[in-house]
Amino acid sequence: MTTTTLNLNPIIQLTKQQFYSLCAANPDTKLELNANGELIVMSPTGGETSAWNAELNADLVIWNRQTGLGKTFDSSGGFSLPNGAQRSPDAAWIPWEKWDGLTLEEKKGFLPLCPDFVIELLSPSDSWKQGTEKMEEYLDNGCRLGWLLEPRNKRVAIYRPQQAVEILENPNFLSGEEVLKGFTLNVGKIWQ
Repeated sequence: MTTTTLNLNPIIQLTKQQFYSLCAANPDTKLELNANGELIVMSPTGGETSAWNAELNADLVIWNRQTGLGKTFDSSGGFSLPNGAQRSPDAAWIPWEKWDGLTLEEKKGFLPLCPDFVIELLSPSDSWKQGTEKMEEYLDNGCRLGWLLEPRNKRVAIYRPQQAVEILENPNFLSGEEVLKGFTLNVGKIWQ
């Protein structure tokens, strides 16, 4: 996935509603807004990355259906983080308490919260540095567990609040730990 960052600040600072309207008017374009107000335009992923992402989301959805602990979101779901960034992780989850605490209007737009769990899957053109910056932003905004997956090098970074990042080389499985109790992701499928 190729990304382009546009600094619109000399011309306009997009409000949350303007950004939401921009995304709605361009549904075939994946857009994010960072905390500095810069617009990030992302190209669609290739087939390989899209297939991996579908597998990740399928596993998360199946676990969530079995446990009934919360709501899952794919990469088209937007989140308005407390720092002002508008992000769309590749996979995300929140507990029912957060979902139930939202108004009907909030549920229709970009959710005004940070997910408790996120996965970011790096496509071949994504940089590790950009991925780690995104993951740190999620943690700084309230994420309780995050996984950064890099299939090219069979590497995973695990993010937890107030802990050093844990880097795993070529793991076969990842645990949802206390955040996603009982969830295990067979990440070995992605390395194939």
